[in-house]
Amino acid sequence: MDGHDRRSRRRSVRDLPASERPRERLAALGPAGLSSAELIELLWASGSRQTPVAVMAEDALVRCDGLSGLAQAQPRELEQVPGVGPVRAAQLAAAFELGRRAAVDWPAGRWTVRAPRDLAARLTTDLGHLPREELRAVLLDARNGVLAMPTIYRGNVSAAVVRIAELFRDAVRLHAPRLILVHNHPSGDTTPSPDDLHLTAEAVAAGRLLDITVLDHLIVGHGSWASLRDRGVAFERA
Repeated sequence: MDGHDRRSRRRSVRDLPASERPRERLAALGPAGLSSAELIELLWASGSRQTPVAVMAEDALVRCDGLSGLAQAQPRELEQVPGVGPVRAAQLAAAFELGRRAAVDWPAGRWTVRAPRDLAARLTTDLGHLPREELRAVLLDARNGVLAMPTIYRGNVSAAVVRIAELFRDAVRLHAPRLILVHNHPSGDTTPSPDDLHLTAEAVAAGRLLDITVLDHLIVGHGSWASLRDRGVAFERA
């Protein structure tokens, strides 16, 4: 961004021509047509005389290394951006959390998993940037309709610390005949670790005893994912 662009962004939204204001651009182009900074401007509505909202939005993005970092920032970190304060920090944190929840929400009994990408499309946003590992069990009916998705464990996901009985507790309670394991790698690398493979083998064996089919184990990274079934790990047939 050159000097002229920086100076123009420091003007108040009220100083911009109507066609250049974020709200008017949203009406004309839709949310996808706006930059991340413009969307943040809309959320924060107005700035102060000392710090225009456009400058606050750009500063927040720069300080957090882009939108991905901003989505993970804690409210106290956001408050350090000049002009933001606790109210705007809370607004932004709430907006990102709503976005994450919307990405994984679905009407009960109306969603079916036909392929690993069906799960990955919903869970990559939610799990991909968590600061620690989280293991979930996606519980399915006989037609692969999603019944529930309980979080089983938060921490270091391995067979040494995850109790296999916990993986199947809700599946037994809900009479779910099938499940898919999903967990994230905070590093962003979706390569399965020896612990991942060990946990998967134990889950498949336990599922066989309980007559609950473990269909797959997905590993989610930063905008990417991997299916252990696709990588040749042996699972029960669907």
